[in-house]
Amino acid sequence: MEGDVGKYAPYPAYKASGVAWSKTIPENWCVKRLSTLVEFQQGKAHEPFIDEDGSYICVNSRFVSTEGQKVKYCTRNLTPTKIGDVLMVMSDLPNGRALAKAYFVKDSGPYAVNQRVCRLRATEADPRFLFYLLNRNNYFLRFDDGVNQTHLSNAAFTKFPAVVPSLSEQTQIAAFLDHETARIDELIAKQLRLIALLEEKRQAVISHAVTQGLNPNTPLRPSGIDWLGDVPAHWEVGYLGYEASIKARLGWKGLKADEYVDDGYIFLATPNIKSDQIDFENVNFITQERYDESPEIALKVGDVLVTKDGSTTGTTNVVRDLPRPATVNSSIAVIRSSGRLASIYLYFWFQSEYTQNVIKRMQDGMGVPHLFQADLRKFCVLLPPATEQYEIVRHLEDVVPALDKLLRKAQSAITLLQERRSALISAAVTGAVDVRDWRPPADRKTSQGEAA
Repeated sequence: MEGDVGKYAPYPAYKASGVAWSKTIPENWCVKRLSTLVEFQQGKAHEPFIDEDGSYICVNSRFVSTEGQKVKYCTRNLTPTKIGDVLMVMSDLPNGRALAKAYFVKDSGPYAVNQRVCRLRATEADPRFLFYLLNRNNYFLRFDDGVNQTHLSNAAFTKFPAVVPSLSEQTQIAAFLDHETARIDELIAKQLRLIALLEEKRQAVISHAVTQGLNPNTPLRPSGIDWLGDVPAHWEVGYLGYEASIKARLGWKGLKADEYVDDGYIFLATPNIKSDQIDFENVNFITQERYDESPEIALKVGDVLVTKDGSTTGTTNVVRDLPRPATVNSSIAVIRSSGRLASIYLYFWFQSEYTQNVIKRMQDGMGVPHLFQADLRKFCVLLPPATEQYEIVRHLEDVVPALDKLLRKAQSAITLLQERRSALISAAVTGAVDVRDWRPPADRKTSQGEAA
């Protein structure tokens, strides 16, 4: 594609930088401590002043990591910003995606920088160049050991060895990246719109089948359930707690990540549960002793798995086969039909618009989304006759996989675009490509993104 790194030539000559994260740099570049290029200021605690009616936007790690989409307000501003400031996250969970994430202040805010977020104000550098250089730089990510929460010190920032060209060249590189990343972002946005349409169609197909059936001439009756509406007159309305057993791991029982073994019993976590598959490949393993501690959640073919914690709460799939004995962590519920519910029908029921809306309403207002087993037992479920359940399953298994294939294709396209975007930024800010002679096409304007 047009923005590929290979399109641009390297600089005429390079030299050793003495910097581990960028071993060679163009001959005319130099290495400077970040403290010589910016004013560093750590944010201050604004939690006592959080108020939905506040006048200031509290810039915390969630605000930065969501590129300004998740907002809290506060009534005081102890660490104000200016246009051109770069704000960076200093703390995150192990393997988190927020650590060293940067946000570029392109308007007057009003922003209040919270604790564990720092403000970098360029004094001897182009602020946009700094933004691209620093954002999720591997120099900072190396402090994450994957086990403990990471806290970047002030010194980690002030002593950062920045590789920099002249100021005019920094501005040129920033303009190039603003233009090229905006173009890639447009392509990503198109794929995201396609995904939204496909997901909407997927849910509509499933919802109609599990709430209305396949026969358009079937007589309907009021379900008596809020938000569900009319349902086929010959279907029963029941509750999940009466039609299935619902089990989950009672805490971690002292289990720690350092107890994982190279080979043993599969220990599924929420990332393994996807709407179109259960990932049995990228898993952790536990010992037989740990596996035997919770026989009630030793998985069987036909079990329906529902994530009940975190951002993926409500994601569901069914165990169609077991490559080896497996169990789940405490963030996954195991639902086992008592006999009247076909497992795959129940899997589709959980993916219906009605059930997903129930889950969403339960999450509203929660800091960390969570489904309790008691909540799941109260879930309404429609019970067609067994033969009709299997007809619905056969129909959906004919239609839904094709939509899932299109969804995977779009997701793969996004992943590829994001990789190209990251590679282009890295190449430009380390001098791997020479863009000094680059000029924007006459029919396009440079636009500044909020995050890279």
